[in-house]
Amino acid sequence: MQDNIIVLGAGRMGEGIALSFILAGKEVVLIDFKSRSPEERQHYYEQARSRLVTELKYLQEKRLIQEEQIASMVKQLRIVDDQQVQMVAGSRLVFEALPEVSEIKQQGLAWASRHLDKEAVIASTTSTFLVTELACMVSHPARFMNAHWLNPAHLMPLVEVSRGKDTEQRYVDALFTVLKGVGKVPVLCEAAPGYIIPRLQVLLMNEAARMVEEGVASAEDIDVAIRVGLGLRYSVLGVLEFIDWGGGDTLFYASNYLCDKLDNRFKSPEVITRNMQEKRRGFQDGVGFFDYSGVDLSNYRRQRSDAFLKRLELLDLMPTVTTRY
Repeated sequence: MQDNIIVLGAGRMGEGIALSFILAGKEVVLIDFKSRSPEERQHYYEQARSRLVTELKYLQEKRLIQEEQIASMVKQLRIVDDQQVQMVAGSRLVFEALPEVSEIKQQGLAWASRHLDKEAVIASTTSTFLVTELACMVSHPARFMNAHWLNPAHLMPLVEVSRGKDTEQRYVDALFTVLKGVGKVPVLCEAAPGYIIPRLQVLLMNEAARMVEEGVASAEDIDVAIRVGLGLRYSVLGVLEFIDWGGGDTLFYASNYLCDKLDNRFKSPEVITRNMQEKRRGFQDGVGFFDYSGVDLSNYRRQRSDAFLKRLELLDLMPTVTTRY
């Protein structure tokens, strides 16, 4: 793919995606799709560049980049309007980052379809629509997919990529290559409401709010528990890996208890029951959501423990150890 990256939509998400590629040394064309007067456009462009400089200076203060790099990085960004179609000639990748309004998405994706080569990958960054809802707005939908970035886009590594029924694997592979090349960690999911992270987040956030409402704990204590408990643990073990670690049967019985004491929102899914019946409970059976055949589980546990201790040390949360002995 050509190094030139197109970002369609000059809002905050578009700017964050542009910055991700600028940091990796890529040239970025940020297309302002909004109708503005020449004066408004010039003012907006100056603001966008000012925000870019401010963020780069912050990264320089944190010693992630050198001060002398800032000027050249700013030059890697070109902001143009949608009339300057020559700027996208030859580009093989465009990220659509327009407002979450169907009509605006349709206009932008139609524009990209008209002016980009039919082999160019078009990835919507929508957090609302499914790829299956937008694919009809694109010519050659085999090259279309969603690429959901998390804020702040230039710092968060994860990008959730979802494909439609017509998306061809070679275009997915091409997008993954580009994302990995700028230090991102892409994951693949099918077209489903909430993707992965938003779907999990909504459940967690609602339950946290519900506990405040019920007087279970204060907002402050719940957030401390998340930061130094749940969040810390899951930065080392994924959720499904954690189920395997502790045993799917443990989750099954804990779910039944909470269903009895609270309500059916805690009911475990059928896959947990099925895994118990088929002796796929995790470490104890050698298989669960993951297959551990041939894995040295003692070494595996040690590696995870080492990673956990590094996080404790980084956060100054290491256990207090007496020096009396």
